[in-house]
Order: sequence, then structure tokens, then C-alpha cells
Amino acid sequence: MTETRSTVVEGKATPRGRFPHIKRAGDFLFVSGTSSRRADNSIAGAEVDAMGTTRLDIREQTRAVIENIRDILASENAMLDDVVEISTFLVDMNDFGGYNEVYAQYFDQNGPTRTTVAVHQLPHPHLRIEIKAVAYAPVPR
Repeated sequence: MTETRSTVVEGKATPRGRFPHIKRAGDFLFVSGTSSRRADNSIAGAEVDAMGTTRLDIREQTRAVIENIRDILASENAMLDDVVEISTFLVDMNDFGGYNEVYAQYFDQNGPTRTTVAVHQLPHPHLRIEIKAVAYAPVPR
């Protein structure tokens, strides 16, 4: 029988709907779309000054997203090296260069397959990026 379980990971941002951060289906792990939102609902890579001027940093957001995925995978004793597929959603393809630069600090050409698409918007106007991932991490027998 295939083992399945869904987990909302303690210490991570609460999902904005009825879904888990991660679902195990046998030896595969499916990580829901993940942003740079923190547990306190602040957003890494998003600053608004006293005058309302917003600074959104794709590099900082990308780093935070990948590290959130790393932490979520760790809840199933997996790591970024176990990721086999990534789907990335960017609000603006002009952010592709900064995203790609940070991505390369975590993965190389032997890493996961990857698709990157532009989307009209994400669930918060300060979010520039969201990533979902699939990992292969066999259940210890």
C-alpha cells in the first residue's frame, strides 16, 4: 500500500486556503506553491517605507522561497538535492535574471527539471515569485 500523508509545517506561513505545505505519495513529495511569506505574514524581499514607497527584491524573495521549500522538505527528511521538478511563477519576466542568479546558488544543470512562466498576479501584491516542487525521497523501509 502506498503511504500518503499531508502536512502543514509548524513555523511556516499558514496556507491561505485548505491545502498542505507538503504531501507524500509513496516515494514522492509534492510541495505546494511556496512564496517568501513568513510565519508572521510579513514578506521577505518586500519593504514599504513611511511614505508608502515599495521596494520588492526578486533576489531576496527567490532566496526566501527556496529556503522555505528546503525547510518544508526537511519535515519529511528530504532536502533540496531530492527535488526532481520545479515550477516557478513570476509576476514579471523582467525578474528572470535575478531569479536565475539566486536559483543557480542552490541548483546546477544536474538539478531538477524546471519550468518558469509569467502570471498575472500572485495572492499578495508584494509577492513577485512562487515556486512549487516535486521531490523523490524514498520512504525508509
